[in-house]
Amino acid sequence: MNRRDFLHLFGCGCMSFGLSSCSSTPITERKQLKLVPEAKLNAQAAAVFEKIKEKEKLSPDIKTLNEIKEIGKKMEDSISEYFAQSNLPDPTQNFDWEYILIDNKKVKNAWCMPGGKIAVYSGMLDITKNTNGLAAVMGHEIAHAVAKHSVERASRTVLLNTSTSLIDIFTGGKLSQVNRATGMNTVGLLSQIGILNPFNRKQESEADYLGLIFSSLSGYDIRETVKIWERMKEANKGKEPPEFMSTHPSSTNRIKKINEWMSQVILEYPPINIS
Repeated sequence: MNRRDFLHLFGCGCMSFGLSSCSSTPITERKQLKLVPEAKLNAQAAAVFEKIKEKEKLSPDIKTLNEIKEIGKKMEDSISEYFAQSNLPDPTQNFDWEYILIDNKKVKNAWCMPGGKIAVYSGMLDITKNTNGLAAVMGHEIAHAVAKHSVERASRTVLLNTSTSLIDIFTGGKLSQVNRATGMNTVGLLSQIGILNPFNRKQESEADYLGLIFSSLSGYDIRETVKIWERMKEANKGKEPPEFMSTHPSSTNRIKKINEWMSQVILEYPPINIS
């Protein structure tokens, strides 16, 4: 059973659970399945964030941390103002924004938890190089939270767990036998054979696009975004798996799409005036 047949049989979207479980991502208006309350994930994320702050070594580089906070504040205000001027609900209205800089030069990463909890690793600064580069990375990570990707992924997990239980019933326990033989659970097995991977790549591409918009609205030079991915591609040289085996688009494809979007974003989403 391929991914399309699986999702057709057991439901892959809003219609399977009724319209009350259906919503759309801001700006892109892509349909989303939401079975998990956003407030619940935000509360869980906040608790985890506190534990991370206790566990990880926080950077003493106050100058860079203040730069991260300044970029974040500009994006907070610009995003809220954009939705206000567009007469649309602000998807960040319940966010409790917070920023940390983790002292780890080996990790070239950043992330944004549900509810606006953001971390940048000091190793990422070797890739960002400057303020516009840092804004590009933060815009991408903030886009994941604004688009409620964590809520969506949690909901997909609920759906997948339900569906795989049905498959196990319909196949007379064959998948359970495979699980015992391989030491894998059903969800892990299906994830590895590609049911979830394309969905995650779609989220990443959406975050790339929305991140460009948020950076542009906040007054940053989004042309730096391409340079970020070129440097990331060089840093990961020989380490990137083929795209079909990855949850992320390849750097080459990311650069191609970002270049395609660039002119449109600059034209349609110029720096916003904060009222």
